[in-house]
Amino acid sequence: MDLAGYQAAAALTGGAISVDHPIVYPTLGLTNEAGEVAGKVKKIFRDREGQVTDADRAALTLELGDVLWYLAELCTQLGVSLEEVAAANLDKLRDRAERDKLAGDGDYR
Repeated sequence: MDLAGYQAAAALTGGAISVDHPIVYPTLGLTNEAGEVAGKVKKIFRDREGQVTDADRAALTLELGDVLWYLAELCTQLGVSLEEVAAANLDKLRDRAERDKLAGDGDYR
């Protein structure tokens, strides 16, 4: 199949999806900011063999602050607290560690 054929076939399964919901903006912002963090880390390894400078640390601190803001806003829109999210995450990881399931794939391993 050529790319034009793929594009036409993909259009048959797509459609307009309403995004007028309060979780859309913080979700998109969170993924954007996380991507910016990943990009800065990539460049640390690509350009400096993993040597983190003070400037890198400062830039990553600012980006991580943006990640935290969008995460907090998404939690607010979902009606959950950051404390609930953090506690649930630690419970999940503790359970996996006790069962020797930290490695691997899947949410429910």
